Amino acid sequence: MNLLYANDRRGEYPPSWYAATTAPLAPFAPLRGEVRADVCVVGAGYTGLSAALHLAEAGLDVVLLEAQRVGFGASGRNGGQLGSGQRMEQTGLERLVGQEDASKLWDLAEDAKTLVKSLVARHGIDCHLKPGVAHACFSARETAHEHAYADHLAERYGYDQLEKLDEAAMQTLCPSPAYSGGTLDMGAGHLHPLAYAIGLARAAQAAGVRIFEGSAVHHVTRGIPARVATDAGAVKADHVILACNGYLGGLDRKVAARVMPINNFIAATEPLGDEVARVLARDVAVADSKFVVNYFRLSHDKRLLFGGGESYGYRFPRDIAGLVRKPMLEIFPHLRDARIDYAWGGTLAITMKRMPYLARLAPNMLSASGYSGHGVGTATHAGKLMADAVRGEAAGFETLSRVPAPTFPGGSALRTPLLVLAMTWFSMRDRLGV
Repeated sequence: MNLLYANDRRGEYPPSWYAATTAPLAPFAPLRGEVRADVCVVGAGYTGLSAALHLAEAGLDVVLLEAQRVGFGASGRNGGQLGSGQRMEQTGLERLVGQEDASKLWDLAEDAKTLVKSLVARHGIDCHLKPGVAHACFSARETAHEHAYADHLAERYGYDQLEKLDEAAMQTLCPSPAYSGGTLDMGAGHLHPLAYAIGLARAAQAAGVRIFEGSAVHHVTRGIPARVATDAGAVKADHVILACNGYLGGLDRKVAARVMPINNFIAATEPLGDEVARVLARDVAVADSKFVVNYFRLSHDKRLLFGGGESYGYRFPRDIAGLVRKPMLEIFPHLRDARIDYAWGGTLAITMKRMPYLARLAPNMLSASGYSGHGVGTATHAGKLMADAVRGEAAGFETLSRVPAPTFPGGSALRTPLLVLAMTWFSMRDRLGV
């Protein structure tokens, strides 16, 4: 199954609230014939756009190939949360890679947030970037763990942006009967993800990047130069960057064995008016402690944007709104009569350790993907780290590439049955509260 086209129309953004509230760029022409470049970047999501932008600003000639539209994939569909740290908690990273590299990974994650904020400011990207992400817990045990983790970040990493919330404070912030406490991170943030992606594309174009849409890559011939082939053309380049995430397909088996595509879903309610006070008292984003996480925030036109729901397999369900409404009502039962105006799905990618997979696949070929739901900052930063590595400054890239990245059992051949098994298990675990 080709996930580029399995659930979406060619050359069109999904019918999301994001697409409805963003002025798109005029379509870029497909690649025709053979062209030469210093670097060919495959995939125009956050990773590829950031890599292309930073390379072009450094004076390199860059071609960026996108099978659909810029920001078409997870970059234009996600929950818009710019979170702190890595996807794995620092305590887990300390056990996995040791304190020295765990500290480097924390610093890289802080750099990722700073990078997004600086790109938005420097390029005047109107994407409603605002501070604040809360982590909501369902039990006293989970809340105690969350508070202990906040203490750990303060003591070992000097991170002082986390406010510990008891049940009363959480209810004041988010009056849901489901939550018993958590934290509020004012060093994190949230934004309009498609507007951010399109802003990056505008900046890349202005920096001289040659962008081609409707140009799916079907083969990369390694060598110096490498040859990146599409149906109607090819790019010969001294360096290749794969920035495909959940849409990699069969371009590289090593990456495909370690990075699994999964689907996720978001719904946007009708504008809630004064009812927003019964959802969130402050304009922050929220993610909760379920493994199959619920995440939500308010839009600038006062809708609830709620992400959640389970998907078994790679086809989107026919009734996405109904799928998302179920967990939404578990958190906000008083919204049972609220109309859902938009509902959409998207494909992201995860790894076994929930850490991004960065790899040097050949001396002149780099890849980054598998952001595991933490991609707004991490993917943007991974693009810059690969741009730096192309220019011989590879320290940050190498730190992330040292993180162990085990293969999924059975590799890419067993993706679908493994996905079904995993989603069944973790959704059952969430329901049992274990």
